[in-house]
Amino acid sequence: MKIEKDMVVTMDYELRLADEDVIDSSTDGEFAFLIGHDNVVPGLESQLIGLQAGDQRDIQVQPEEGYGQRDEAKVISVPRSVLPEDFHLEVGLPLELEDEQGETFPVWIAGVEGDTVMLDGNHPLADEVLNFRITIASVRKATATELSHGHVHGAHGHEH
Repeated sequence: MKIEKDMVVTMDYELRLADEDVIDSSTDGEFAFLIGHDNVVPGLESQLIGLQAGDQRDIQVQPEEGYGQRDEAKVISVPRSVLPEDFHLEVGLPLELEDEQGETFPVWIAGVEGDTVMLDGNHPLADEVLNFRITIASVRKATATELSHGHVHGAHGHEH
């Protein structure tokens, strides 16, 4: 069965950046996602279309199709007082902020200077070329529940 929209793909992968160090991997046959529902970066997903179980590939994803180009306008400074008093500030730590409309979005602590905290709305892998080595373990049609929820459910209908 070939990979296409609304299919569940299970694969093993290694992700390397330009320095060739592996920064992420899943080699236990457990990484599963739904094609066409923004579960993985677009540049990876588009290059999986048409592959099938057993296929192995090296896939390179440019920043525009990965985590985007870095945008300095997404780096903001906030007073320490806007964060919970007992909150441990650590550079690189992810947070979720909420805007005036109640929408949440991820940011990362980019730095701390005195009573000022710099928050970065750019993904840590923005501007990076992503080098994936993948092996497709399985491909199947998504269930109606998975399609309605937009993500894969595990064994016995449990959510991942």
